[in-house]
Amino acid sequence: MSETKKNQLKKSLGLSFNIAVLIGSTIGVGILRTPGAIAGMLDNYWLIISCWIFGGIYILIGVNSYAELATMLPKAGGSYNYIKRAFGEYAGFLSGWYDYITNAIPPAFYCIVISEYVIILFPRLENNATAIALSFLLAFLFLHITGVKSGSIIQQLTSVIKVVFFAALIVACFIYSGIQLPPIEKHSSFFEIGILFGFFKSLQLIIGTYDGWYSVSFFAEEDENPSKNIPKSLYIGAILVILIYVLLNMAFFHVLPVASLANSPLAAADVAKVVFGKNGAVIVTVIAIFSLISILNAFMMIPARILFGLSRDGFFIQKGMTVNKGGTPIVALLVSSLFSLVLICIGSFEVLFSFGTFMSVIVWGLAYCSLIKLRSKEPDLPRPYRSRWYPWSTLIAIMATLGLLIGFVYSDTKNFLIILIITFISYPLFLLINRTNKKE
Repeated sequence: MSETKKNQLKKSLGLSFNIAVLIGSTIGVGILRTPGAIAGMLDNYWLIISCWIFGGIYILIGVNSYAELATMLPKAGGSYNYIKRAFGEYAGFLSGWYDYITNAIPPAFYCIVISEYVIILFPRLENNATAIALSFLLAFLFLHITGVKSGSIIQQLTSVIKVVFFAALIVACFIYSGIQLPPIEKHSSFFEIGILFGFFKSLQLIIGTYDGWYSVSFFAEEDENPSKNIPKSLYIGAILVILIYVLLNMAFFHVLPVASLANSPLAAADVAKVVFGKNGAVIVTVIAIFSLISILNAFMMIPARILFGLSRDGFFIQKGMTVNKGGTPIVALLVSSLFSLVLICIGSFEVLFSFGTFMSVIVWGLAYCSLIKLRSKEPDLPRPYRSRWYPWSTLIAIMATLGLLIGFVYSDTKNFLIILIITFISYPLFLLINRTNKKE
């Protein structure tokens, strides 16, 4: 009995944490950087805004499906639980490790980017970038070792500060010389190869910037009332993120035209310099640091939950199920943190990080398919929330996901090949793990 208690996550999280972790794990520096890259590819105000709205609609359709899945199977680890239940052990194993890789790489990336922004504020620390990155990783590791409550408080606090900062930036941009939407700047046919390529590359960046919208599902097992809290938090959090992203893009292009922001490495800084003067870059740097601290806190928690779930299903070591007195899956947290530490030291994670969006979209697509499969396979399974406009909403989600994947394959062949190699290697590894589990 004590062993069972030891390996159980505590039900100590609620609605406010769920909304905070969705916002915290979604809004990062991506929204401060991507508008410049997208402006360089599309060069058309209305097409750019439409792209962000399209991404938001896609996310809302996904929320509709995930609200049913996460309340139907409120288990740690999120997506792979639904895929495993619908399509079997190997599908669960593959999607689980896809999801883990996607979510275990970001902490190292965020620690390094935080260190870069700290150095912008304090140039004398230039030679200590790795030490600063490791300090942030260790600080958040010790914070989460103390328990889930500490991580929850920090998540809620930093997410509120983040939303306030972004809202203030949006208002400041629109106040600047009055609101005036720029005209359409280009009349190229959408179906030109260059525009089509740019559209899918832009969507890949945008979907990547929205990535994190489903993070509530990773904590479903720890929610005090998942049936009520998960659907509410998914919708509220997603709508808030979409509003911030669309309004921020409109605000940026209100201050500077598309052509001026095209290919800017940090569009927010260029806009802030115009609005706030020479202190603009400092203001954006502070916003970026708070955004990153919030997202780092969320991503210190997420991979550990996936690894905990994988361990429980025999897809990782049994010790990965160990939970400390504070409710933290401690071994899973330490393994994930060690992975991040190695990546920070070698600094070669960027290639892996670049195909995170690709992997995420594959997992989402499989999750949507699992919703349809489970409706027919297990119609009597308790469903506290039922997906609205089913099956049409789920079919639209699947078709949109398939369209995105085809577009990503077309515009990002290199990462597609990497994912194929990982998938090819995964099956013999799955068979080996299965054989080992049967012997035990």
